[in-house]
Amino acid sequence: MNSEGPAATDGLRLLPFRGLRYVPERVGSLAAVTSPPYDVVVRPDGLAHLESADPHNIVRLILPQAGTAEARHRRAADTLTRWLAEGVLAADPEPALYVYEQRHGDLLQRGLIGALALSEPAEGVVLPHEDVMPDIVADRADLMRTTDANLEPLLFTYRGDGDATGATAVVEDAVRRPPLLATTTEDGFSHRLWALTDPLELAAVGKDLAGRQALIADGHHRWATYLRLRAERPDPGPWSYGLVLLVDTARYPLRVRAIHRVVRRLPVPAALAALTAGDAFRVRRVDGPLPRALDALAEAAAEGNAFLLAGDGSFRLADRPDPELLSRTVRADRPEAWRSLDATVLHATVLERLWRIPDSPDEIGYIHDAVAAVEHAERHGGTAVLLHPVREEIVRDLARQGVTMPRKSTSFGPKPATGLVLRSLALE
Repeated sequence: MNSEGPAATDGLRLLPFRGLRYVPERVGSLAAVTSPPYDVVVRPDGLAHLESADPHNIVRLILPQAGTAEARHRRAADTLTRWLAEGVLAADPEPALYVYEQRHGDLLQRGLIGALALSEPAEGVVLPHEDVMPDIVADRADLMRTTDANLEPLLFTYRGDGDATGATAVVEDAVRRPPLLATTTEDGFSHRLWALTDPLELAAVGKDLAGRQALIADGHHRWATYLRLRAERPDPGPWSYGLVLLVDTARYPLRVRAIHRVVRRLPVPAALAALTAGDAFRVRRVDGPLPRALDALAEAAAEGNAFLLAGDGSFRLADRPDPELLSRTVRADRPEAWRSLDATVLHATVLERLWRIPDSPDEIGYIHDAVAAVEHAERHGGTAVLLHPVREEIVRDLARQGVTMPRKSTSFGPKPATGLVLRSLALE
């Protein structure tokens, strides 16, 4: 990758790089060495399952296990060095952009993986929409700094012209050729990857993206990490870029799902008592099973703020918050679209005021899967708070206004599988 010149441009600048990829002959299977993104692997049993799938599973790099943070990150770096020396991972011979396809039934997603020039939010090229937790950014920064690598691509979206032109045309031409790799992971998704090295195709991609903005769909903490590491090394170079997957959602719309909360030390009876005191919320029991209860949540969310509570073997719907309570607890210096977000009301009104729960990892767990959230709450005596997803257009409109949502407000997907292509900054 040629990293000369300024990192910021008037639009998106996606550069080729020499991808690190697993050598198929050195692993059990490509599917067995992949993983979801690090923040989706939330439970110890999920981590153990991935570690046992193959001794070279990528989770040993993105979530290394040791007694201290320093030891974890050093273990990841040593493991990466060993795998390179043993030929488990190898660098592609020349820099490329990578076309990446995911398919599951009728769901099809295609995009470009490359090294994206970093830009600050004020520049308006990359639009964040969620706040981040400083301790997570610090941890990811130490891991990237120690391994000298971007281990997994962030998921970014942009709005193309809705047809097969520009970068999207290049993507759709590429998928007609034999792929570099193809595998199907245990979740039923098929994955294929192609390398783009032709100068004309790379030029077409660059010209199309030059005038566009990107929305961070998944990876706010890692993007903040990229910016922190670039600030440590302000001269142009490899740290002026970060690994991303860029998807044209006008052509390949993403799914938007909610991220649920588990309040670890708050039993359901105490949670309900605080919600009903003074008629803060209307709370009523709804019938299960979980899919049926989530349907009830969707109906209530269409009318206003609503949450589904679980953890004691039953489901309660909390909706119709007291308007005066909202006016006292939700800050007034933000757009109405932000003030009315379920995540805003949950954090400002419910967690901070009614439950008095600090937003720390010890107190609140963030879980993408509703079933897993309910099971976790039931197992540990806490309260699961299930949310209804936000529409993508609301997320994008707020981001364009420079307004960030409460952290972990949305889950865009499908997320790229981790382990199909890595970026070593030592090679650039």
